[in-house]
Formats: sequence, C-alpha cells, structure tokens
Amino acid sequence: MLTHTSPANSVTDRLGNGVKNSKDKLVSYGGSRLGKLLRKPPRLPPRLSPDQKGFNNSSSHESDKLNARSKWIARQQSVKDAFMHAWSGYTKYAIGYDELMPLSQHGVDGLGGLGATIVDALDTAMIMGVDEVVSEAGSWIEKHLLDRITKKGQVNLFETTIRVVGGLLSAYHLSGGEQGMKLTHTGPKPTVYLETAKNLADRLLSAFTSSPTPIPFSDVILHDSTAHPASGGLSSTSEVSTLQLEFNYLSAVSGDPKYSVEAMKVLEHIKTLPKVEGLVPIYISPQTGEFSGENIRLGSRGDSYYEYLIKVWLQQGTARDNNLTYLYDMYTEAMKGVRHRLVQKSIPNGLVFVGELPYGSEGAFSPKMDHLVCFLSGTLALGATKGITKEKAMKDNLLNFEDLENLKLAEDLAKTCFETYAVTSTGLGPEIAYFHTKDFSEGGLDGGNKSSEYVEDIIIKPADRHNLLRPETVESLFVLYRITEDPKYREWGWQIFEAFEKYTKVDTGGYSSLDDVTTIPPHRRDKMETFFLGETLKYLYLLFADSSLIPLDKFVFNTEAHPFPIEGTKNDS
Repeated sequence: MLTHTSPANSVTDRLGNGVKNSKDKLVSYGGSRLGKLLRKPPRLPPRLSPDQKGFNNSSSHESDKLNARSKWIARQQSVKDAFMHAWSGYTKYAIGYDELMPLSQHGVDGLGGLGATIVDALDTAMIMGVDEVVSEAGSWIEKHLLDRITKKGQVNLFETTIRVVGGLLSAYHLSGGEQGMKLTHTGPKPTVYLETAKNLADRLLSAFTSSPTPIPFSDVILHDSTAHPASGGLSSTSEVSTLQLEFNYLSAVSGDPKYSVEAMKVLEHIKTLPKVEGLVPIYISPQTGEFSGENIRLGSRGDSYYEYLIKVWLQQGTARDNNLTYLYDMYTEAMKGVRHRLVQKSIPNGLVFVGELPYGSEGAFSPKMDHLVCFLSGTLALGATKGITKEKAMKDNLLNFEDLENLKLAEDLAKTCFETYAVTSTGLGPEIAYFHTKDFSEGGLDGGNKSSEYVEDIIIKPADRHNLLRPETVESLFVLYRITEDPKYREWGWQIFEAFEKYTKVDTGGYSSLDDVTTIPPHRRDKMETFFLGETLKYLYLLFADSSLIPLDKFVFNTEAHPFPIEGTKNDS
C-alpha cells in the first residue's frame, strides 16, 4: 500500500515562534494578533511507534475482514431465503411429485414419481440448517418413499441413482449416520435414509445383472426389479460411468460389497476400450460392451464420465491403492486430450472454451459448448490440488506441471462460463453457446448485452437460449473460490444469483426455467428442476459460506451435489 507522508517536523519548521530572516535573526511578531496565532506550534498527532502502527493497521484490517464476513453472511441468508421460497412453492402445490410447475401451480412426475425434489433438497436443508424443511422432507421420506419404490414403474438408472440414492446417502451421513456430521437433530433416524437407499439400490442392481456385459441397461422397472435397454439399445457413456460414487459409498456404510462390485466393473471395462487421447464417444452398447459412434464431447452424455474418473479416485482417500490408480491415469490422459484436441480461443477477445468433435478425431471441430461443460472448471481444479487450497499445495510443492496447466485451464474456463451469463440481457446463461472462431461465425446472434466486452465472441442460436436453472457454472465458482481463495468468484456468483432472483422467481412460490435469456422480460417455461434446490442453491450457499463447511479435502460431491465423506477423513460436526 502506498502512503503519502511528510516529514514530521516540517510544519514546526515553518510555523515556529518566529521566522528566520536571511541573516538568521529571529523576527518576532510580538503582541500582534498574528503573533498570538503563530506564537505556539500547532498540536500534531503523536508519532506512532512501529508497534502502534501495526496495531492500528491490524485493527483496520480486522474491521475490513469483519465487514466482508458480514456481507457474505447476509448473502448466504439471501440464498437461504431463496431456498425457502422455492421449497414453499413446491410444498404448496406439488408435495410428493417429482417437480413443481410454478406458473400453473401443480406438480409433475418426470423422474419416476419418487418425490425427487424432496430427496434432492434434503441435504441442502441440512447444510443450511433449515430444520423445519429437514423435518418435513424427512417425515415424507419415512412415510411414503419405501411404498413408492415398491410400486412404481420405469425409472432411469442414472437419474435415480444420482438424485435419490445419492440424496438419501448424503442425508444419512449429514444426520449422523456412521459417526457422520450430525448437522441436524430433527427428522427420522439416519438408518431410515440408509435402509430406503438399500431397498432402491437392490432394485437398480437389475440393470447390471440383466446385461450381458459389464455395461448396465439404462432403465429399471422398480416394482418387479427388471431392467431393459433404452429404445435404440444404447446407453450414454456418462450415465453408466456416473453411478460409482453412490454405489461405493453404499457398500461402505452397509457392509455389503455387491453395490460397489457391480458399479466398478463398468470403469474396469471402459479402461480396456480404445480411446482418442483418453477421450471417449458419448454412446456405449450394453449388448456388445463397445463404444458406439464417434461423437466426442464433454457436454450431455459425455460430461460426468470425466468427472467421476477423478472423484471416484479421490473418494478412496487414505485408502487409495494401486488398484484404483488406473482411474487417476485415465483422468490425466483425458485432460491432456481435452487440452490438445478440444480447447480453442474465441475471436476477437480470446475466451478459452471447450468444443466438440461430432464426427470423431478425424472430423471437423465444432465450437459448441453446452452449459453442462462448465462442470469441467471445478473438476480440473479439484484434480489439481485434491481439494486443498492452491496456496497450500504450492507451499508443500504438491503441484506438478500438469496440475498447473489444468488449474490455469480451470480458471480460464470459469471466466468463459461467467461471460456466457454476463453477455445476455438477463445476466443468465443459455443452455448452449457457440464461439466465434476463424472458421466459424454467425452474425446477429449475440446475447443482447451490447455493453459486454465479449458480445462478438459468443454466439447464441435461437434454439439454445433457454435456461433451466442449471448449477454447473456456480458449482465451478464454488470449487475455484475454495481452491484459489480469489474473491472474484464469489462476486461472479452473487451477480448470477441476483439475476436468478430478478428473472426466475415466481411470486406465488418457486422459480421457473426461462425460454430466452436474451430478451427482457424473458418468457418463463413453467418448470422448477429438482437440481435448483439440490445443486444450484446449495453451491451458491457454500460459495458464500466459510470454507470449513463441507471442506473439499474431506468430502466429494456427486454429480447432483450430494456430498459423501472421503474415506479416512474425520469430519467435525
């Protein structure tokens, strides 16, 4: 800090009892009025000793810290208030249904009818300390969910695992199960959540055991525990490889290895398949066990394959052994492939983005980036430091060149993801963005915010302008803030939260997806996705929270933001 000071005696030299003339004789102002004014030097503040200066600076610094802390506590409260508004709309109009339609004020079952919003929101309420919601959601699960599981029909293996099994297992830990955190003292006993998760997982296992290969079928009929492939016969690569955190943790807490064994067979099998610098096509066949097609992308159907490679390895904690280093190796190779084949910069302003290879490694590059790809920023940062701060990792000399490269890409991508929000009229991001490159340009398709520096870099096509209240950008802002401790990520998150409040909040309760983020007022879609409560608001709350709340070196979040403890770490309640 630069400070401007004058010599301490400069004033007294000029304004003493008199003024020296050219012959150094003192000229007295005697009894004149001016003389009376100038007779005594003015009182100056005492000089501070270095210790006292330090104390004053420290006091000021502490005051600044307190002010900053109170600002973020207030913003945390704003997110909690938003959660309560979303929950109140759901309970008013849609309790027991999977999702709320906030404009038409009724519920809809789009995820198999297991009350997905309730289970997805439960651990968010625990983390926020909203006991009345924990009690309400927990009571509903205890009274109704097991009955639903035994009677319902078709569900998607992936969606049901990440939202319902994941949500139940996280609630089990956070409510004190297995010497867990005990964030809440309300709701049913933790074993209710565990036993319900086991019953559901037992039925979901049929997707694995019915398949002729280690690749599971995509759909399960709950009431008779049968499974079948999706129409067309293929499974999404991301879906079959995004079950392992949940099934591993269920085996750990239930003592039954069958869940982990079945789920890990998938990754062990994928390890043997041919790849393009670690990158894989987005479809895989349960009938043959082989990849299908050549489409390579980190958006839909590809995304969480890469996320779980590193997270399943991290989940093992102190128990990480040589048997699972293949996951870390696959992740490392894949991130090299991303940097080499999928990363480009936009023109004119050089935003770093991750594109696609829709026709495989020999085909043309597409400068298309799903909002879903914004998960990658947080995953890269997590993979680099393993959840500790960058400062600590650097101090302890834990980062190799590869880690630093990935951390740099993580920060660059977070910037790009934020700018896809800031470039629109509403300040909310589109479902898909394209980027202006030397090979690709489309005029007249900007985001609407003409004052954005990147208005010419980002292209948003009419069919891609919707916003589903997705979490991936704020998820990465949360992870990057925790790891880099750079406050800009908090400020970006607050801007996004304010835009959600302004344009998606429904007065009567709940929040709504939008049809077009480039127009004001945006037309609303009448749907509140479960992940708005389960992920988006949770990550915003944690972004504004103290870093000791669900620390990243002790927890790993599943792809639906449900935190599981890392093996061998102690979590304080």
